[in-house]
Amino acid sequence: MARPPRHAVTGALPRLTAFLCLAALLAGCTVGPSQRPPVAVLGENVPAAPPTPPAPTPAPALPAPEPQQASIPFFECTEDTLVTLVEPVPADRNLQVDCGELTVPADPDQPGLGAVTLNVIRVGTAGAPEDRPPLLVLGDSTQEPSTRHAAILGGQVDPALLERYTLIGLDRRGAGLDILDCAPDDARAALVDADLTATSDAQLALLLERARAVVQECNLTLDSGLGSYRTAASAADVELLRAALGVDRLSAVGVGDGAAALASWARTSPGSVGRLVLDGPPHPALDEPDITDARAGAAEAALGAFGVACTATPGCPLGADPRATVTALLEQLERQPLLAADGRRLTAGATVTALLAGLGEPRRWPGLAAALAAAGAGDPLPLLTILEPLTGPRGLFDGMLATSCNDSQRRLAPGEIADIAERWDTAYPVFGSTFAMRLLACAPWPTGRAAPVVGQAEGAPPILVIGTAADPRGALDGSRRTADSLATARFLGWQGAGTGAYPRTSCVRRMVDAMLVEGLVPESGTLCPP
Repeated sequence: MARPPRHAVTGALPRLTAFLCLAALLAGCTVGPSQRPPVAVLGENVPAAPPTPPAPTPAPALPAPEPQQASIPFFECTEDTLVTLVEPVPADRNLQVDCGELTVPADPDQPGLGAVTLNVIRVGTAGAPEDRPPLLVLGDSTQEPSTRHAAILGGQVDPALLERYTLIGLDRRGAGLDILDCAPDDARAALVDADLTATSDAQLALLLERARAVVQECNLTLDSGLGSYRTAASAADVELLRAALGVDRLSAVGVGDGAAALASWARTSPGSVGRLVLDGPPHPALDEPDITDARAGAAEAALGAFGVACTATPGCPLGADPRATVTALLEQLERQPLLAADGRRLTAGATVTALLAGLGEPRRWPGLAAALAAAGAGDPLPLLTILEPLTGPRGLFDGMLATSCNDSQRRLAPGEIADIAERWDTAYPVFGSTFAMRLLACAPWPTGRAAPVVGQAEGAPPILVIGTAADPRGALDGSRRTADSLATARFLGWQGAGTGAYPRTSCVRRMVDAMLVEGLVPESGTLCPP
């Protein structure tokens, strides 16, 4: 069936109003109400709102970090690592970076499939003892590999944290040495560039064939090991890493679906958990299409925050109404994609993918706004540059797709997806169609494994779960549901935006560092201002 033309949404007001209502709902859990409206502006750009949240309190059951006795053969790789970072480490931060590898089963549930190798990185203060307690960093599958994320954090966290820990980055399956690069180029491009107005049987059938080509080629490349790229497998990798680091209990910080992997690890191995922070985990019990529905809504909230932040600064390149500008750009690209000098095309679908990639990191929002404005003026190169780490050679797209599809059990038929696309185009005007096409990309995928263990991690020490009001990777309610599902969890809300709240603002940083360094945890329901 044909869908009516994309409708422009005039003004950021509808989504901004929804965002403010969400933050107001959050404020109901505040210990000591914030006196400032929860506008979606980022952390250090605004002063902290009075009164400040109460100080964290002692948690007698929180175990002390253990010295590591690593069996991983690390080698020094400081210069090679730091030169790859987009944002340089502060000049006064003297870091040492060591690199290593961890060999794990290709699939924890199928020992006969052999083994794969994952990158491991150790980031600490130069000259620090090698047995300094480890703090695992496990990132989201849509962001940079966890090894790079750990190196970035080394330049951002408070020095006191590095006096207590060495940061350990473990690359997720599908990234780093285990990069998943198996989709045919034309099939991958077809999924990224999918027509945002596609709902006819013929259009969906063509996209389904492209998705099927990805599955077939990846299955051949991986010798039927495609199902190993899933969150539960990452949880098993964490337990193997803990043993390789020589500690009985491992402290860790996870972001997005990296937090979901750590939550799964805590449920299956509560006795192995040290001081654990889950930053922005998704809802633990949803399946499709509800998983993707929640993500589409979260992305719209993040776009609202992005627009507010842009117009709050002089000379926003997207004008007085960034949402309307983005909508107009997508309509323009649906009619006529832009062609770069090197032959690459910028389509509406690719633009939405670039937008999703950029919304998760607010420090890069000015560059994202400039790239969108450049595309509106006829220059596709800045947005294509944002897309490069995802869809370029050895990009993250294949691993992201595999993780997303493998983490769900339900597969939807094209007719169901067409109906969903029409509903979501109204509910989520910018992102609905793209997320509906992602359901189609998973349609020919092998059915996901059994749902993860639904234990409550009884016996684990207090676990800190953080939810962000405008995280494009997941709704705040999903993080709260994760906290509700864990017996010892305490929930911390943040009224800001982006994927991962730590260490963006002083309030969140103070709460997390107090737990990791001092063994103090906030009261559940504490709310940090933007």
